[in-house]
Amino acid sequence: MRIYAHRGASKLAPENTLKAFNLAFEIGADGIEFDTYQHTDGIIVFHDRTLIRRTNTQGYLLSQPWDKLRMLDIGDGEQIPTLSETLNTIPRGKWCNIEIKHLVDVALWVNDVKTALAQSQVLEENVLVSSFNHHWLRDIAALWPEVKIGALSASYELDCTASARALCAYSVNIALDAVDKSFVERVLAEGFNVYVYTVDEPEDMRMLEKWGVTGIFTNVPDKALSVLHP
Repeated sequence: MRIYAHRGASKLAPENTLKAFNLAFEIGADGIEFDTYQHTDGIIVFHDRTLIRRTNTQGYLLSQPWDKLRMLDIGDGEQIPTLSETLNTIPRGKWCNIEIKHLVDVALWVNDVKTALAQSQVLEENVLVSSFNHHWLRDIAALWPEVKIGALSASYELDCTASARALCAYSVNIALDAVDKSFVERVLAEGFNVYVYTVDEPEDMRMLEKWGVTGIFTNVPDKALSVLHP
């Protein structure tokens, strides 16, 4: 079962920072998950629409120019990273899940991601792109059919693979609160992988491993490794 560090090793370092990403791989995580916004100056890595929680600064992320955002401290002296900087923390052979929080120009986004990948050690086949906005995922897949798509959901829908089928997705990325054994069995039986978020408790890790899920997103990759790979 793959272990993705959710926003990096986010219990040990500030979330979505280069420090958290580097630490995740030092610990031994299989991959990292991080959140992205398409800013006018490029793709940046951040979770919230507003700045207050992470920077104690008022205002919306996307209403600020990049040079101002770059000066903000998001914990331990860390800055908001770019996609390119983030990808360059990933060792060859490791995985990443790029979650999209904001997207305006799909063609530009695909071009920017491909350019950043070409400047990193990350293999295209180890990239998973997810979003709650499945319209974005559909449009990305149309322009970039080789990329792996993760149909992200917080709901156990009546037809739990409908979105994955419509997107020709690689995986269904499902919230821990919405998943059960029958969900996992059905999704796997229909040929999709199953990733579950956010899994921080050992009992849940062992349960999901027993059910055969492909991977988990966790804030505590060090704990997950000790539980799943003692």
